[in-house]
Amino acid sequence: MTRGFLTSESVTEGHPDKMADRISDAVLDAVLAKDRKAHVACETFLTTGLVLVGGEISTEAYVDIDRIARSVIAKVGYNKTAYGFNHRDCAVLSAIKEQSSDIDDAVRKAKEARNGVAKDPYDVIGAGDQGIMYGYACTSTEELMPLPIILAHRLSKRLAVVRQDGTLPYLRPDGKSQVTIEYEDSRPLRATTALIAAQHDPEVDQEKLRGDVTKYVILPVLDNWIDKETLILVNSSGRFVIGGPASDTGMTGRKIIVDTYGGYGSHGGGAFSGKDPTKVDRSGSYMARYVAKNLVAAGLARKVEIGIAYAIGRAAPVTVNINTYGTGTVSDDRLSQAVLKLFDFRPGAIIDRLDLLKPIYEPFSCYGHFGRTDLHPTWEKTDRIEELKQALPRSAKIA
Repeated sequence: MTRGFLTSESVTEGHPDKMADRISDAVLDAVLAKDRKAHVACETFLTTGLVLVGGEISTEAYVDIDRIARSVIAKVGYNKTAYGFNHRDCAVLSAIKEQSSDIDDAVRKAKEARNGVAKDPYDVIGAGDQGIMYGYACTSTEELMPLPIILAHRLSKRLAVVRQDGTLPYLRPDGKSQVTIEYEDSRPLRATTALIAAQHDPEVDQEKLRGDVTKYVILPVLDNWIDKETLILVNSSGRFVIGGPASDTGMTGRKIIVDTYGGYGSHGGGAFSGKDPTKVDRSGSYMARYVAKNLVAAGLARKVEIGIAYAIGRAAPVTVNINTYGTGTVSDDRLSQAVLKLFDFRPGAIIDRLDLLKPIYEPFSCYGHFGRTDLHPTWEKTDRIEELKQALPRSAKIA
């Protein structure tokens, strides 16, 4: 028997990096609501008293950056001066410019189209950047996601809920969670550590906070995974009054592992928030998850990683790789051949298949982009199972 430990973290919507992601995605949604052909690459920087929204946006639509940013900050919960950051009196600066005409031209008319070899409309839209994108799925949870990241997200969500509904009214918006799961031969056994960092009002007794967070946050989420030896840590550094942008700067795209699979599999390094779907960092990653999830849901492997590489301005990907870690019912090569026949990885085809030009992105800016059964995104659908089964009849049991 082989034992091991895997850890994943999550953060609340009041974490400064996550608030930056949310503002960027709120701007993207506002633009897409008016102009679905817009090209958006919006990034946000937060620090004490300041919101700086920058990036490149090509559109004829007008959106009120100041109003959008303040609305997000208010919804997150920074509405008191005592928090050190307040939606009413922070400065909001905009440094938006148009996307480079070179990049814009490459996206709007791909290399295949410029060479006169475009076979259909999907050959016209080029990838908005080069890079490698990954998708992952496994049988560990109902969501077909790794267990530690699912539990970490549930803890962070729960921490936000008990703040917002008044169960623990002394909590403030910033917070983090972390879960370590012990495995035996790839089977999860128990949570060895559950960690919460919760921002709070200054007068709160630390023992009371630890008891309340354990009772109302940790136990409801991790009840079946905790035993008497589980190490429960609440504010292990002690007092956590100063938080959010008053404590740490926030930047779009700094929580890419939280956004994806919690440290499982590979990551190409590209973030999602603030990017329209011609940016394959986003759409390519969504497509890779969609394919991986359908393969696992079809019973063709216990875990799958899909890797896709693109060249800027070209529609067709450079490579599409599949790794089942030896759990496939057929060889990875056979899986790859079937996937390439059934799935179209060109950006235009991905956008159409997953219906990505709608203003849907702000809710995904926190608690992960994958395994989101609460939001029902298109890339979480398992609607290609029968096609995959017909293309790849099971010839062996999964290892």
